[in-house]
Amino acid sequence: MIMKGQKISDRYQIIKSIGEGGMANVYLAYDTILDRNVAVKVLRGDLANDEKFVRRFQREALAASSLTHPNIVEVYDVGEDNGEYYIVMEYIEGKHLKQLIKKRGKLTVSEAVDIVLQITDGLSVAHDSYIIHRDIKPQNIMILENGLVKITDFGIAMAMNSTQLTQTNSVMGSVHYLPPEQANGKGATLQSDIYSIGILFYELLTGKLPFKGENAVEIALKHLKEPLPSIREEIPNIPQSVENIIIKATAKNPKNRYADAREMHEDLKTCLDSSRANEEKIHLKYQEISDDTKIIKQVKDESKKNNDNKNANNKKENSEEIIAKKITGDDLKKQNKTLIILASIFTGLVLVVTLVFVIIMTTSKTKVILVPDVTNKTVNEAIKILQDKGFTVADEQEGISSKDIEVGNVVKTSPLAGNERKKGAEIKLYVSTGDETILIEDYTGKNYYEIYGALTARGIVVREEIEYLDNDEEFDENEIVKQSVEPNTSLKKDESITLYRAVIGIKYPDFTDGTYNVADVEAFCKENDLVLTVKEQESTYIDGTILKQSRVAGSNVVKGADFEITVAKSADNNEENTCDDGLC
Repeated sequence: MIMKGQKISDRYQIIKSIGEGGMANVYLAYDTILDRNVAVKVLRGDLANDEKFVRRFQREALAASSLTHPNIVEVYDVGEDNGEYYIVMEYIEGKHLKQLIKKRGKLTVSEAVDIVLQITDGLSVAHDSYIIHRDIKPQNIMILENGLVKITDFGIAMAMNSTQLTQTNSVMGSVHYLPPEQANGKGATLQSDIYSIGILFYELLTGKLPFKGENAVEIALKHLKEPLPSIREEIPNIPQSVENIIIKATAKNPKNRYADAREMHEDLKTCLDSSRANEEKIHLKYQEISDDTKIIKQVKDESKKNNDNKNANNKKENSEEIIAKKITGDDLKKQNKTLIILASIFTGLVLVVTLVFVIIMTTSKTKVILVPDVTNKTVNEAIKILQDKGFTVADEQEGISSKDIEVGNVVKTSPLAGNERKKGAEIKLYVSTGDETILIEDYTGKNYYEIYGALTARGIVVREEIEYLDNDEEFDENEIVKQSVEPNTSLKKDESITLYRAVIGIKYPDFTDGTYNVADVEAFCKENDLVLTVKEQESTYIDGTILKQSRVAGSNVVKGADFEITVAKSADNNEENTCDDGLC
């Protein structure tokens, strides 16, 4: 048990517990050498003696430590102290996406696109190294106050080219984001992460999960067999290009999905562009739903039987663990003897390589140096400082918008200043492009929602005004009629523009002008989904003459509205009708 004030490896002083997971506990700690707060993930005490869990925990460190990207939580250190296996990571002062969703409900299209763009950008680095995260879910995505997204917990990530045999039949991750192939007992691929991102994208836009059930098995079956609910039923005005990305990412058949995170990222970059305003709905090439659900159906029956028969001394198992154990157990019985032997050999080799790697890392801590802070230095000054420290500098720099740093000077480095890296490690410079502005175009005649998404994604505040048009031939519904900012004007981030959106509406005629009768009004109301009420009033006018109407002539018709007319009825007819009823 890790206690407040305890020091790990005589360096990391525990401040408080900040999270508990199925495999490890996370603590906020103070790095007494580098004078900074860090997050320390410690393998749970009851698992530290389990060789399988230790290997998985070490694999997390190895996988994550090789990844350097602004959207991935950095790993600083890894080691073991008195039987406590730990990883030291960047401490993120923010909230995870699940908390954001609970607080906000659904996000705007531009907000959701921005978040998924960052996730796919970071995950692209992992996929380039054939590392699968395998547990993409809102709880593993942190978001800072400035909107920066950080992917954390590569806890069950694996290098495809090293441990594939040992993990083929494992069902990992949270069931709400579980890809169909893993629910069916097959191995994870890069495209398994894509499916989970697609489910997360859906949740960000709608504020809810697409598949729900009473237990994990029921939810897993829905991932296998049920189509994703239409996002257009939730958000009718969502751009077709955005729906297409979700359809492709969450395809049941991995062949229909993006090949990796980088391909999905490239598609996301243009999804709100006006050039894709008239995009057609995507049609998937390969068959989607397979009939091969024998394994998962057996799991449903067996997991129910297991719950009925377990005794009080057995450890409690959640539904996800039952799925993993049942699928793994049934499949492993079918493995031939040769494959089991090969898997054992591979497992042994991987364990040896992993232990050697960890030993090298833990014994070479004294050989690392700190990345210096070169913020606001010229590129030449920054290169000299970094080279004098023993680092190499990437040949290409990346431009980044900044209000505070002079154009051409360094805004930040990757890895960030203060991080430890070995001598000779490559450092990338991010150079200021100044306070970035957006050149406003002539948006007249373009779809309001497409332009709204494109501008808000770049930080422009868009205000909407409705422009009612009477059967206008020049503009279609939802097209921009005019704008408050002239074309070729530059706006800075957080500045605003007003766009006038066309609403093509039917207007109420003057039914009292003597040319209409009640049948005409009834036909008009039926055509425009209006709720008609007809009242009668004694009058010297001819019976049926329309005397009054509840909506002013020339006002816009809104479908579903109430509409009332008053028609003339002579007093003589009233008396005549009374006698006809036999009451005179």
